[in-house]
Amino acid sequence: MVVIVVGGTGQLGQCLSHVTKESKDITFRFLSEEDLDITHADKVNATFEKYKPNYCINAAAYTAVDKAEEAVDIATAINVTAVEYLAKACATYNTTLLHISTDFVFDGKKSTPYTETDIPEPLGVYGQTKLDGELVIPELLKRYYIVRTSWLYSPFAANFMKTMIRLGSERDTLSVVNDQIGTPTQALDLAAVLVHIIKNDISGNHPYGLYHFSNEGQCSWYDFAKQIFINNNIEIDLKPIPTSAYPTPAERPKYSVLDKSKIKNTFEITIRSWEEGLKNPYNE
Repeated sequence: MVVIVVGGTGQLGQCLSHVTKESKDITFRFLSEEDLDITHADKVNATFEKYKPNYCINAAAYTAVDKAEEAVDIATAINVTAVEYLAKACATYNTTLLHISTDFVFDGKKSTPYTETDIPEPLGVYGQTKLDGELVIPELLKRYYIVRTSWLYSPFAANFMKTMIRLGSERDTLSVVNDQIGTPTQALDLAAVLVHIIKNDISGNHPYGLYHFSNEGQCSWYDFAKQIFINNNIEIDLKPIPTSAYPTPAERPKYSVLDKSKIKNTFEITIRSWEEGLKNPYNE
């Protein structure tokens, strides 16, 4: 059983490597951008021919939300066209695709958690290209799992948690927005769920389709930062500010909490709170 992980050296790829390091029944191949440039169809096909994977986890994406407003062609190439190449290769090689998407497909105008049946309304180029990538998959492939997630962080790679810890060591004061509400997601938890989905699929249960996954609960970026500083014993004057005080090229959804009922019921999983994920990242 072979699983290729596209974007294998990114944050989620490193988390998948960590949670599968003792895997014996499944061989995981972690492919960096240098190993596989997914924006070239011939390279995608050559990689599938080489590994003949049973599963492909697409953890690669253009995630620079603000830069995407100008780099439309690059964001589209990685988040849409490359997904099409992967889906076509999966169809050719009888491979099941696990594709990671985002809460940014929603406009944030709701005040209750978003379900898989809510109609997406992206606010910017990043969200739109991720949605377009989602829509490509069912047109080309029957065996797929699309998993939307939110506010990923982990002990690996660059992320909000590590940025806050660094800034906390460099500054006496810091301002963080407090009117964008979502759910921080421990990427190690997402990685474990993706492996769980694969094992469930191997067992013969194939509930293909779209799912939402994040940790439980909700908070603002200010709340998230505050808890990071508490957990790391960092004393800093943390100030809450409105989004209007920190303008960015891309608009963010004000509320993007995801409803996890479907994934919990389908795969019979329990999900940790975001506070527990932040306190105990390795779930040990």
